[in-house]
Amino acid sequence: MATRTVDTDAPSVHAKARYVRVSPRKARVVADQIRGLDVERAIALLNFSPRGASVPVLKLVKSAAANAENNFDLDPEEMRITSISVDEGPTMRRYRPRARGRATRIEKRSCHINIALTPIPDAD
Repeated sequence: MATRTVDTDAPSVHAKARYVRVSPRKARVVADQIRGLDVERAIALLNFSPRGASVPVLKLVKSAAANAENNFDLDPEEMRITSISVDEGPTMRRYRPRARGRATRIEKRSCHINIALTPIPDAD
C-alpha cells in the first residue's frame, strides 16, 4: 500500500462555516469546482458563478484567506485550497397541506463547510 508523505512544516490554515442554509448536494458542486485552485482563481471563479451556493463558499474562502494573513502572517495570494469538504447539517422539517386532507413533508437542509489552505510550494 502506498503511503503519502505530508509536509509538516507548512502551516495549514482552516476555516469553517456551520449551519449554512444550502443543500449539501448543491454546495458540493461548487466545492468541487474550486478544490485545488489557488485563492485568487477560486475567488474569481466564485464571483462569477451563477450558483446560489457560491455566495457562502466565497465568504468562507475570503475568511480563510484573512485567517492566513492575520493569524499566520502569510500572503493569501500564495495560498492554495488543499481540502474543502461539505458535510450534512441538521434538517428542518416543515409540512405543507395537500389535497384531500393530506400533508407532505418539506425538508429544508443545511450543511457544514470546512476549508483548508496551504502555501503553494516554490517551483525552483
